[in-house]
Amino acid sequence: MLKVVLGIQQIVPRNIVNCFLEYSKSFIECYKTAELLLLFDLNLKKRRKYSGTRKIFSTFAVSIKLSTINKINNMKPTLLLLAAGMGSRYGGLKQLDGLGPNGETIMDYSIYDAIQAGFGKIVFVIRKDFEDQFREKILSKYEGHIPAELCFQSLDALPEGFSVPEGREKPWGTNHAVLMAKDVINEPFCVINCDDFYNRDCFMVIGKFLSELPEGSKNRYAMVGFRVGNTLSDNGTVARGICSKDADENLTTCVERTEIMRIDGKVSYKDEEGQWVAVGDNTPVSMNVWGFTPDYFEHSEAYFKEFLSDPKNMENKKAEFFIPLMVNKLINEGTSTVKVLDTTSKWFGVTYSADRQSVVEKIQSLIDEGVYPNKLF
Repeated sequence: MLKVVLGIQQIVPRNIVNCFLEYSKSFIECYKTAELLLLFDLNLKKRRKYSGTRKIFSTFAVSIKLSTINKINNMKPTLLLLAAGMGSRYGGLKQLDGLGPNGETIMDYSIYDAIQAGFGKIVFVIRKDFEDQFREKILSKYEGHIPAELCFQSLDALPEGFSVPEGREKPWGTNHAVLMAKDVINEPFCVINCDDFYNRDCFMVIGKFLSELPEGSKNRYAMVGFRVGNTLSDNGTVARGICSKDADENLTTCVERTEIMRIDGKVSYKDEEGQWVAVGDNTPVSMNVWGFTPDYFEHSEAYFKEFLSDPKNMENKKAEFFIPLMVNKLINEGTSTVKVLDTTSKWFGVTYSADRQSVVEKIQSLIDEGVYPNKLF
């Protein structure tokens, strides 16, 4: 590229060449350079003196601009939405339940927030048996707003040499769902649940982290750490990953606690012995908002084979390959770091049927405040 410029120094004003060399320090700045060259091309049209040079600059500038646009788009993080589960406690396909004034779902608001935060693509993990309903009610509305893809989680999507144990009906868990996207994601990506309302700040925080990773980055991951007191339901217990972090704000442990609620005014979880353990309201918890790079798929494939090779996991019909299980292994082995990104966002979602009306009212309140338009897409 520089040879082309240096080769035409004799016929192009030196200040233009110097500008090109200055702006060419990074490929993102090449976009600016292309704009500069196209402007110069317009100037050459007025100056017939350089008519022979115009074709060189015009073709060269457009080529730089187009390739740079593609490169920038590829750098935008992808949002991976886990939507394969039936809401066992809520009942029905809660991911498709319209809660906004025009039938918007919770994930519609997440996708709207992600677009505002600079995400460039969305990928859904769903079950094959409700693909048609999903395409009709959900996927069609995003056309023209953001590229979208589907992939499918199924019980028999297992590595070669493994088969579904007799009597197993429960899906293999969140990290198995993540693995289903390995062939369609080649850039940094964020994983979320589809039935949790995360708030825009959450997407801004994780989007910034992912977009600022160096190209080709590996083993530098992140999670958004919600404050546990901001993530409870008024209608029963919730499941959360209780997190600990070191002095560098990196995650040290994430332990899945399946029963968390407020008891006597204190946030508490039930431990392995069935005892309630109190924690502070600001204790960071995982709401399944994770930031990874594509190398995470390789780690997950390898560890899933170990998971399936353990007789206890094959005998236990409810054993699941959770994301925190994979993350803890990578941290404990020193393979990866996971930055805990703080947010004061208040979570809300439909864990129980009784939560639904409250969520509808909270969404309407945000619309009234001007946070969201009345109609998203």
